[in-house]
Amino acid sequence: MRTIGSRPQTERVVDMTNISTNHTLSTNDYHDYTVRPETYIVPVLFAIIFVVGIIGNVTLVLIFVRNKQMRNVPNIYIINLALGDLLVIISCVPFASTAYIFPTWPYGLAVCKVLETAKDVSIGVSVFTLTALSADRYFAIVNPMRKLHASINGRFATRFTLTVVAVIWAVAVACAVPAARFSYVRQFRKHNVTVLEVCYPFSEHLGPAYPMVMVMFKFLVYYAVPLAVIACFYVLIARYLLHTTNNMPGELQGQIRQVRARKKVAKAVLAFVLMFAICYLPHHVFMLWFYYYPKSTENYNTFWHVLRIVGFCLSFINSGINPIALYLVSGTFRKHFDKQLFWWCMASSAVTTESNLFVIKKNGATSRDRKITEFITLPSMHSTTNKNKSNKMTFTMITNNEGQKINCAQKGVESGWLSPST
Repeated sequence: MRTIGSRPQTERVVDMTNISTNHTLSTNDYHDYTVRPETYIVPVLFAIIFVVGIIGNVTLVLIFVRNKQMRNVPNIYIINLALGDLLVIISCVPFASTAYIFPTWPYGLAVCKVLETAKDVSIGVSVFTLTALSADRYFAIVNPMRKLHASINGRFATRFTLTVVAVIWAVAVACAVPAARFSYVRQFRKHNVTVLEVCYPFSEHLGPAYPMVMVMFKFLVYYAVPLAVIACFYVLIARYLLHTTNNMPGELQGQIRQVRARKKVAKAVLAFVLMFAICYLPHHVFMLWFYYYPKSTENYNTFWHVLRIVGFCLSFINSGINPIALYLVSGTFRKHFDKQLFWWCMASSAVTTESNLFVIKKNGATSRDRKITEFITLPSMHSTTNKNKSNKMTFTMITNNEGQKINCAQKGVESGWLSPST
């Protein structure tokens, strides 16, 4: 068995999963791509991730942009999560999905560097934003009087939050500098002939210790330390709620309602955190085992191979799952999301039917078709302070003589999925 470098490896070169050590180029160990199930499963899964991630995160951003009342502190952080997810979905998913299709890296050095850098930036933005969100929820629930949201008109709170977001991106970019600097396309040669090219994030010129240092660095900075900080915040929140919520006097019932509203937001943030922890756990387990267990290359078997692929896929699934989690835990966002999809459907229907609609006006009416305008009052989706308010939604319906619906449009404004009081 021929080896390249000082460390013999198993099976094939593991490229896109950050496994960047030397591998045996043995035809006995190599399995043709066409007979591997991951060759077909991974691209299909990544296509789903791409479609769902684009629709979910773009819709999230559009809802935020189109509704001023949604521009509060927790929503700014959630939109920052969506932007980080869009970064990795657009710049990484299309290329990473082919890692199990092509037997060699086909895109060159520039794409390799962009992919590895964008992936690290996105992970950093996600986990640092979740940490900031957890801190925000802690101060909102445990010490609301000192919370920055209480400042006049919330302007200082917004500026402070935007500053935190800028710092998050700066730190995430700084943590991704090694990937941008040292990622490269490594060539594996046999008998002076290049047989494989692989995108590697760890330069072999920095020695065997460099990958181990980076694996531990990413585990601590992108996973263990942030999750430990988040856990501390949530333990303190739970402790506070257990000791205070049920003991408030009657005159503080308004504060109780506010605490309950903020608890709902905290639960939404906790859902994001749990999804992140679950999605990245297999990846970090495999990386630590592979680089720190001395006999990992000898004991690399089907279990570790499957875990590697699962960790690879889950790390990208996380970028498309946050809107789904928010849809499940937030009724307000669910209504906004459904409304946005309704608008798209109605816009598409209007374009389709407009060219086929022929109306002859006669004495202010139509001879073949009649226009019916209905005003429907729907319950407002504002927070508890707006329970008695309602929004009017206008539907304009065109019907023909047979009573068939031809077109409709609607107009209404609703509040954000996390109310300003939260």
